[in-house]
Amino acid sequence: MRLLFINPNSTEAMTDSVVSVARQAVPQAEVLGWTNHDGPAAIQGAEDGEMAVDGLLSLLPKAKSARTDAIVIACFDDTGLDLIRAAAHCPVIGIGQAAMTVAALHQGPFGIVTTLDVSVPVITANVASYGYQAVCTGVLASGVPVLEVEAGGASVETQLVATILRSRDAGAHAIILGCAGMCRMSAALTARTGAVLVDGVQTSAHLASALA
Repeated sequence: MRLLFINPNSTEAMTDSVVSVARQAVPQAEVLGWTNHDGPAAIQGAEDGEMAVDGLLSLLPKAKSARTDAIVIACFDDTGLDLIRAAAHCPVIGIGQAAMTVAALHQGPFGIVTTLDVSVPVITANVASYGYQAVCTGVLASGVPVLEVEAGGASVETQLVATILRSRDAGAHAIILGCAGMCRMSAALTARTGAVLVDGVQTSAHLASALA
């Protein structure tokens, strides 16, 4: 089973983080990680997402040649998901849709913690598109840019913890980590908050394996 995680942005470190977490989640699968070098360094809002789509589409012939069994778009915005799904040779899922699907199976509503305010409209639109408005308490921005999230550190974790607790106070039972760069911090954030956290990289790895 060969799963391909494509990072829509051009930051190799994020690709490496995603692949590391995905491989731990599904050790039975072969996990590949590719970076969209034609994309922006980070995807923060609709304009960045639009800039990444052509580069993502250009990778699909290579993905077919590599005989991948499923493709995962490793950005919580699910950048270009519909276009890529329509053009790909195999099933395609996004980490955002995967996380929402799993979070909705938990008892009670879910909330989403993301990076900057500019990302909120895109994610909110996806919540509606996927049919989860009734069970989503809202999308909260932590105020931490994507590349700072990827770099990590004590101050980043502290801001994410505060936003997770805000989401829980707003009535969320499960709380989704709304950025691929948060995947490496899932265990630490769970320990510090005691919250039920859902990471899109781990969930998409399991769902992609099921599809494959």
